[in-house]
Amino acid sequence: MYEGQLIFTQVMTFMPRNVFDAAVERHRGNYNSKGITCRDQLLAMVYAQLTCMDGLTGIVESLDVNRHCLYHMGFRCGVLSKSTLAHVNKTKPWPIYADLAVALMKIARELYAGEPLSIDLDATVFALDSTTIDLCLSQFLWTPSQQSKAAAKMHVLLELHGDIPDFIVISNGKTHDVNILDQVVYVVGAYYIMDRGYVDFDRLYRLHQSLAFFVTRAKKNMKFEAVKSHDVDKSTGLICDQTIRLTSRKSRKNYPEYLRRVKYRDPETGKVLVFLTNNFSLPALTIAALYKQRWQVELFFKWIKQHLRIKKFYGYSENAVRTQLWIAVATYCLLAIIKKKLNADRDLHEIQEILRVSLFQKMPLLQAFSKESPKSIEDGNHNLMPLFEL
Repeated sequence: MYEGQLIFTQVMTFMPRNVFDAAVERHRGNYNSKGITCRDQLLAMVYAQLTCMDGLTGIVESLDVNRHCLYHMGFRCGVLSKSTLAHVNKTKPWPIYADLAVALMKIARELYAGEPLSIDLDATVFALDSTTIDLCLSQFLWTPSQQSKAAAKMHVLLELHGDIPDFIVISNGKTHDVNILDQVVYVVGAYYIMDRGYVDFDRLYRLHQSLAFFVTRAKKNMKFEAVKSHDVDKSTGLICDQTIRLTSRKSRKNYPEYLRRVKYRDPETGKVLVFLTNNFSLPALTIAALYKQRWQVELFFKWIKQHLRIKKFYGYSENAVRTQLWIAVATYCLLAIIKKKLNADRDLHEIQEILRVSLFQKMPLLQAFSKESPKSIEDGNHNLMPLFEL
């Protein structure tokens, strides 16, 4: 019989403990801490994400039922109460968990860097988009209201090799998407796919001058003139491929160089799409295929909203909301890291579902994910490198 660590403890070995401790020290997370530390808070909140708990009551009652396991899970605070957890979510600085999530994003991106794209393109490709998280105006009083609604927004730059976030900003619901372009550090030669909400020619020209490429959709009121038209095979859905210059005085000033305009009819939906890019070398069909990859960031938002807790919150303060959102991102990256490092033949949802019902069990983590018989797994070597020693 396996007498090793709990599955939850093994999961937490994949957290970079040194990074977390440094973030706690940098933001004075444990300053004047009484009873519960940032580490205890992290353990409780990751547990809540993995088990899809809807509220603080469910978290503390579930942990209390398994109180004999708390020490082995890494808790050092003794019995965890609802009021104590609510207090630390409100007061312990959320940038601690933002720093941890960013570190996990970097680890995951490195692990998935060799993953192939679904199109034949040897380049780094990013998709940029945002999702709105609706909040209750009467409870989340810190959120600026717009049309009697309150919301937070999560802006994500997703690297499409492995669908791992490269850059995340959490803002209030009134922040316009295009402003996020000011915070992106562009990679030379990379492609940035975004919808027409990000079309700002001043900002796109800065991207162009950074020697990166963009693919977006043109706005319907864009004023331009065609400088050159290129031959296209209309049987593929292409309607035209043009080199253009902007003719509006302001747009021409902000983007003084030529642009490429590709018009395409999607054969699946019949919808006509007009793409705008600063890349003149790729085939026009590849431009259309690139833009279609933007759907991956929509799938990322759909996944975390369905499988992690970012629509029901464990606190009403801004600090509590930001803490929960960043820990949700960290949990997503943690699952991706575990899948890759263990070479688990499961998708992320399967991994999460297995963990949800087995965190208090004692068995090798790889055995929990395996589709093979338990006997064949037990004969193997399951030593894990302790990145988050408890």
